[in-house]
Amino acid sequence: MHSLYCRINAIYMLNQKKTIRAWCMYDWANSVYSLTITSAIFPIYYQAVAVNANGGDKVKFFGAEVVNSVLYSYALSASFLLVAIILPILSGIADYAGKKKFFLKMFMFIGSFSCIGLFFFTGKNIEWGILCSVMASVGYSGSLVFYDAFLNEIVTEDKRDIVSAKGYSYGYLGSVILLVLNLVVIEMPNTFGLADAGIASRVAFLTVGVWWIGFSLYAIAKLPENPHGRKPEGHYLTNGYRELRNVWGQLKDMEGMRKYLLAFFFYNMGVQTVMYLAATFGSKELEMEASKLIMTVLLIQFVAIAGSYLFAFVSKKRGNIQSLLVMIVIWIVCCLFAYFVKQEIEFFALAAVVGLVMGGIQSLSRATFSKIMPPDTVDTASFFSFYDVTYNLSIVFGTFVYGYIEQVTGSMRNSTLALASFFIIGIIFLSQVKLKNATTQTA
Repeated sequence: MHSLYCRINAIYMLNQKKTIRAWCMYDWANSVYSLTITSAIFPIYYQAVAVNANGGDKVKFFGAEVVNSVLYSYALSASFLLVAIILPILSGIADYAGKKKFFLKMFMFIGSFSCIGLFFFTGKNIEWGILCSVMASVGYSGSLVFYDAFLNEIVTEDKRDIVSAKGYSYGYLGSVILLVLNLVVIEMPNTFGLADAGIASRVAFLTVGVWWIGFSLYAIAKLPENPHGRKPEGHYLTNGYRELRNVWGQLKDMEGMRKYLLAFFFYNMGVQTVMYLAATFGSKELEMEASKLIMTVLLIQFVAIAGSYLFAFVSKKRGNIQSLLVMIVIWIVCCLFAYFVKQEIEFFALAAVVGLVMGGIQSLSRATFSKIMPPDTVDTASFFSFYDVTYNLSIVFGTFVYGYIEQVTGSMRNSTLALASFFIIGIIFLSQVKLKNATTQTA
């Protein structure tokens, strides 16, 4: 009997490991978008081709004249605002009907095909480039809520910090591999039968879409289809709304979760804005060469792998909230230091520190929220929709404020000071959250 129990337990553990690996593989699949499109190749390519006839940075967008970097910031803001509007009701439907995998796949296809569409962006069709970048962002951000919602269903609370860190580390590593391959092609386009680096960059956008689709289909196929056995009856939309309203009713009584979401909103404004606009900052303020900006992005990714595991370890010793507070203080110092950065070596040093806390704060923020959720809930997508809507709205405000301050003052350096203030407000709210366990939330 004992032998049979051990055999059954071994099979269960093996299946759980396979499920965790599949879940992490979606990070491997979609993070190539985050690195290549938002952080590395596309921002540099965009700055190079989105220029007017005289080579200036003011371009025409549907007849209106706007600075290219400001236009990109506003476009990102619009994409995240759109996602924030549609996610809550879709998450309610996903929970009610047991359709998380369906919506995960739908947003994955929207994002990946939009990346493929960027292959046709040459600079002369600004509207097309902005449209594809917006829809790619919608696909990426929209898929995250349904992806994140599986975390509570595949591992117990005590393992979520390390599994969340593992997912992010998969993403950082996979995205670096594809980026390096694309960089080789961009540096030696003739070797691969391409005319120049511009066309090679467009091919990179194509590979992002293909990579995203290929590995996502493998990952999604291995995830549980309907773990709670939901059997929908009636109209999906009305019942999905009812599901969401039920979660909202629970949220109103969970003071710890509300304060955590407020804290997350403000400090994530800073984190995500840095991620999305760091390369643009180096290009415009320090006039760094594209190759050095790419090196900076690679440095951040490699250090982020270590950071995600490091702060998962710290959280095990000191707790999630204390670990997050330490990282936010480091982010504040980074923002203040960025205002004074003049030399490239200073920018590289700053990037290393940013990478360390970026990996830690992303993985631990997700894991912390999963612990605050009611442990027996079946509405994981609905709960995570509030987390991901907060995530998206924070980017809307962060990128918009960053672009607006640059437009008004003429300098991105002034925008970094605004980021520091976001982190400070985040600390104020986060310090009031007491995370004891998943069932106890006080403030």
